[in-house]
Amino acid sequence: MLNGKTALVTGSTSGIGLGIAQALARQGANIVLNGFGDVDGPRAQVLASGEHAGVRVAYHGADMSRPAEIADMLQYSSAQFGRVDILVNNAGIQHVASVQDFPPEKWDAIIAINLTSAFHTTRLALPGMLAAGWGRIINVASVHGLVGSAQKSAYVAAKHGIVGLTKVTALETAPTGVTCNAICPGWVLTPLVQKQVDAKAAEHGLSNEEAIKLLLGEKEPSMQFTTPEELGELAVFFCSPAGNNVRGVAWNMDGAWAAQ
Repeated sequence: MLNGKTALVTGSTSGIGLGIAQALARQGANIVLNGFGDVDGPRAQVLASGEHAGVRVAYHGADMSRPAEIADMLQYSSAQFGRVDILVNNAGIQHVASVQDFPPEKWDAIIAINLTSAFHTTRLALPGMLAAGWGRIINVASVHGLVGSAQKSAYVAAKHGIVGLTKVTALETAPTGVTCNAICPGWVLTPLVQKQVDAKAAEHGLSNEEAIKLLLGEKEPSMQFTTPEELGELAVFFCSPAGNNVRGVAWNMDGAWAAQ
């Protein structure tokens, strides 16, 4: 379905971003990966997902808190594959503390990486998409773009901001072939969330399994994690002809978290 298209997925060397990159590669999209840590492993996984379609995979290590590096990544992506047809804004970090104890430098970093980076990628990718008459911008928000949780002021503020940016981008592109939507996962067992599981296990003297049940039980009625594969398939839907008039939604895949 996506043969000849190029997808740039930020924060895609693990977790949700990697799952989305693999799903898009299975549909034939060339992929530009971005993120920290091991690159060879994720690149091999994405290549394997798109092997049947001859997918190519590139990588750019832009620090998503630095606008100049983001601009370089967009230029690199266009140089590699012609243009960015699908932009997935997924990069994110987390810090947990009460508002009065929240380190200002942590606030600034979370807002920069979780929110401001998506503004920069979007403004740089849009002209090419509009000129081509087709594009997909998929912002990975969170159920925390719809509801709040204590101790997560910066993350919740950033994710609410992503939902707002999604709506405005969708309105501005509404008469065009470019769409913009947000995905709002609940708990997904990524390395970021595993750290919170570990913290609960240590705090309460629990096993990993018991800590997971405690974590899910607090928020997610389904008592199961959403998977990166499920989120990847939702991203594919947004890119499909069936998604042509899906615009400006904040689509929660959260096990009924926000339904409470």
